[in-house]
Amino acid sequence: MASNFNERIDRRHSDSLKWKKYGDRDVLPLWVADSDFRSPDCIIDALKRRVEHGVFGYGDTPAELIDIVIQRMADRYQWHIEPDWLVFLPGVVSGLNLSVRAFTDAHQGTIAPTPIYPPFRSAAKLADRTQLNAQLRLENQRWVMDLAALEMQMSGNEKLLMLCNPQNPGGTVYRREELEAQLHFARRHDLIVCSDEIHSDLILEPGLRHIPFASLSEDASQRSITLISPSKTFNIAGLGASLAIIPNKSLRERFKKQRQGIVPGVDILAYVAATAAWRDGQPWLDEQLDYLRGTRDFLTQRINAINGLSMVAPEATYLGWIDASRLDVASPALFFERHGLGFSPGRDFGDDGFVRFNFACPRDLIEEALRRMTTAVRSGHIR
Repeated sequence: MASNFNERIDRRHSDSLKWKKYGDRDVLPLWVADSDFRSPDCIIDALKRRVEHGVFGYGDTPAELIDIVIQRMADRYQWHIEPDWLVFLPGVVSGLNLSVRAFTDAHQGTIAPTPIYPPFRSAAKLADRTQLNAQLRLENQRWVMDLAALEMQMSGNEKLLMLCNPQNPGGTVYRREELEAQLHFARRHDLIVCSDEIHSDLILEPGLRHIPFASLSEDASQRSITLISPSKTFNIAGLGASLAIIPNKSLRERFKKQRQGIVPGVDILAYVAATAAWRDGQPWLDEQLDYLRGTRDFLTQRINAINGLSMVAPEATYLGWIDASRLDVASPALFFERHGLGFSPGRDFGDDGFVRFNFACPRDLIEEALRRMTTAVRSGHIR
């Protein structure tokens, strides 16, 4: 049975962080990256069965889930991994923070693309590490890393290269030659690579496929930490099931040592949801991708028709990175909020001239958001 992605589910009076942010104000929440879609029935049914058991003591990682992850990596990417390489986590963000703390010391720094998902920036700040910004540039309607410019900024103290593929917020799916260039850069500077690949199932551009950084070669495998999760794909971020894939034993032990006594294990219901998602969720995911592609194309066309705004069509994710720098306003995010639109501020990602639009919601909400955007821009001034 086809899923109804046009269904409006009332989240405003639930425990939703996304919808509670603006209280009873007439602001459409289009910011934090969870969707407004009902999770697939296979997950809901699996959770119901587990809850009916009635006992919720300490749990262990399901052997079935380990087997599913191994098979999934082999089937999708021809990447053959081992059970020992898997470290299950309550979230990808904890993996970013653990990587910074495990693989750099007080005298070493990190490298991260900019603009970038805010926890990349905060992970370095919280650990009191320096961070070198690798500026993304717009090339052929894609946001890509400028490694030549980055080369000129290197101090020699950098130890960890933090990648995001697909890119958040730009939506780029890196091609093999681009990943190989990143690997060559990491090898030349003796860098460990932490690759956040949480959006790898959300490829929107026909003909493209995700390539895990670690699958490029044995060298890539041995210097990398890959972070994945079903959370964005199946809208189960609140359940917190993620994992790090770390082939290098020494790196894996350093990573695991850093988490001891600080980062907890994965919730038993999160394990249930993750297992059901990756085992049975593909038909639902295929339907969601079709819906998101249609929304992306509609949104891109309409945004670029608004004088003063522009947006490159994201190749992946459900996030639109909107250039509002031509608006004569101090902060585009605050400007749009006053007009009933709750976007993620570009400042949090490293560029205050942009806003990030989460378009994983029913189409009528997108249409209302576009009406408000048009009205807002017409009321303002264009530089």
